[in-house]
Amino acid sequence: MPLPLLIRPKTEDVEGQPILRPLPSAKCRSVGPFVFFDHMLPTAYAPGEGIDIRQHPHIGLSTLTYLFEGQLLHKDSLGSEQVVSAGEVSWMTAGSAIAHIERTPEPLRQSGSRVHGLQVWLASPQADEQGPGHYSYHPAEQLPVSESLGVQIRLIAGSGFCLKSPVPVLSGTLYAEIHMQAGATLSIPAEHPQRALYVIDGNCELDGDEVPAASLVVLPEGEVYTLRALSDCHAMVIGGKALDGPRRMRWNWVASDVTLLDAAQQRWESGDWPVVPGEIGRIEWP
Repeated sequence: MPLPLLIRPKTEDVEGQPILRPLPSAKCRSVGPFVFFDHMLPTAYAPGEGIDIRQHPHIGLSTLTYLFEGQLLHKDSLGSEQVVSAGEVSWMTAGSAIAHIERTPEPLRQSGSRVHGLQVWLASPQADEQGPGHYSYHPAEQLPVSESLGVQIRLIAGSGFCLKSPVPVLSGTLYAEIHMQAGATLSIPAEHPQRALYVIDGNCELDGDEVPAASLVVLPEGEVYTLRALSDCHAMVIGGKALDGPRRMRWNWVASDVTLLDAAQQRWESGDWPVVPGEIGRIEWP
């Protein structure tokens, strides 16, 4: 059986929030539609502090924010405004041009808070890259869950493990949260062409080989693997259909054609971009 590819994440800092980022990497640019994977590490914010990511632009992708702990306020140039709590999904499709902000809600900023979670980007199919923007919010009770023999699976987006999420993905997608009790096993089927495993915490083995925590393990296509929890374990499985062609990334933009990136950069720098209602501050082109 071919060996999985192990990717150690880069350490990043986003406006003061520590991040681990296994995608993109030199070894692997995408897994299914996933082109960007940020693990927001558990962080405590004192009263008066919090996350404050000012207006910034996107094209050609969908962002999905999913928290394990804490809350974030999402606002975008479509007029959406939503507080997103742990276990809920914030889904934003950028289309040809969108801007958004993410920050700690004011009540938590006053009291102090903790945050821990993930934000991923999924590249849009070429036919949708320049389409309209869209936002949807999905409370925890909308996400399907299965539980059996010490394994809980929550399907965040797409389909897999005999579950289907209501999140409006644009292509074949697998995004699942896995909780396993010590000694439990889970078969990871080859129902999607591309798949990867990311362990949030705990100790586990994949076909007998230990999986380092906070590393992305990219699984060869067509192979079924067995995950075994050596302790209570929390992990994510991502994947889906391969992209319909290579993608280029520049700052917050994703596109199949470099001319779309050039045009987006020119528009943002000139101020010709949709604005988030009530927001003035923005992140300038680096």
